[in-house]
Amino acid sequence: MKQVIKAPLVTEKNTYHNAAGVYVFEVDLKASKTEIKAAVEKNFKVKVAGVRTNICRGHSKYTKFGLTKVPYWKKAFVKLAEGEKIALFEGV
Repeated sequence: MKQVIKAPLVTEKNTYHNAAGVYVFEVDLKASKTEIKAAVEKNFKVKVAGVRTNICRGHSKYTKFGLTKVPYWKKAFVKLAEGEKIALFEGV
């Protein structure tokens, strides 16, 4: 069984989304929108209105071992139903 939600993404830009009821998570690259919706509803006990996904390209990075590549990753924008909130993001 794969872990669908890897981590919440808390940035300054994403806190503006939180005010509109949209929360951003880093998710598994192969996770579908229905899997993401089910995982958020199960883990946080909220009702999800919609899910948008975005695949973020990896980039090249210089390290002491030479040029390496950061892998692709996926983020999900989860819009909650009216009046729902996730306590994990409150007070950030």
